[in-house]
Amino acid sequence: MTSKSSLRLPMVVSAGIHITVIVILIIGVKFETKPNLPPPSSTQALQAVMIDQKQVTAQVEKIKQQELATKREQQQRQRDLEKQATLARQEREREQQKIKELQQERVQKEKETQLAQQQAKAAQVKQQQENEKAKQAEAVRVAKEAERKVAEEAVAKAQQKQKEQEVAAKKAEAERKQKEEAAAKKAEAERKQKEEAAKKAEAERKKQLEAERKRKADEAARLAQEQQMQDALAAEQASLSQTRNRQVMSEVDRFTSMIKATIQRNLAVNDSMRGKSCTVYLRLANDGFVTASKTVGGDPQVCRATEAAINKAGRLPVSSQADVYNKMKEINLTVQPEFQ
Repeated sequence: MTSKSSLRLPMVVSAGIHITVIVILIIGVKFETKPNLPPPSSTQALQAVMIDQKQVTAQVEKIKQQELATKREQQQRQRDLEKQATLARQEREREQQKIKELQQERVQKEKETQLAQQQAKAAQVKQQQENEKAKQAEAVRVAKEAERKVAEEAVAKAQQKQKEQEVAAKKAEAERKQKEEAAAKKAEAERKQKEEAAKKAEAERKKQLEAERKRKADEAARLAQEQQMQDALAAEQASLSQTRNRQVMSEVDRFTSMIKATIQRNLAVNDSMRGKSCTVYLRLANDGFVTASKTVGGDPQVCRATEAAINKAGRLPVSSQADVYNKMKEINLTVQPEFQ
């Protein structure tokens, strides 16, 4: 994190420097003192503008390449610093882990030493032949104590190495701050130069603002005219759509009546059905073939007769017009037997 933040400010300063140079070059080209010559023709003026523009473009491209090279160099330097920081951190973690393991080993050895001492004390009350075992235990304790001292020396060396790494890190941080201060001073000097150039360009900027204001006004008038034309077209299309919708619904009603009439012609009725009805759901193919039918509700006897009439008809009237067919390809019909 420290290496990234240390590079961010130089990168911002570098970008500001390059932008300043570009602005100065453009202004320098525009405000270059010209000799008192007769007014050039329109063709000569156009050629002069094209030449100046090419020079500016070439200079801008050169600056872009320099900036790209500087950016790549800074990115490489940042990657190197990050790599060094990662290696240092990993080394420090390994040392800390080693210290932890040595400390655990020392604790374990101390426990073993205490156990040996207890055994030595217990051996004092035993017979003479147990004294030899106590001496052996003491020898083991002495050896482990020597190992503990070796471990403590290793811990001390690891701590010393860690302190040296911390000193090196502080030194690198001090160098980074010095570089940042130098870059800040340089940026301040360039900022002052930029302010001077900005004052010279203020008159030109006001002129360009006025031209832009006039262009926007003309553009607004053109857009308003286009919007009026679009609104008129939309109103006309809406009117046509409403007319067609009325025609479609009229055709739907007509074909619905024809479907009911077809079912009535095939409906077997008797007096017990008088005043009763049945509602059915129909799904129709585009040729009128009944692909599905289902009773929704009503008198069971009328519903059975209606299902039989639909199956007998096989096909029902449908419109050949797509928008009409789409409105009635799935419909619910209420069938009520008719009596002469």
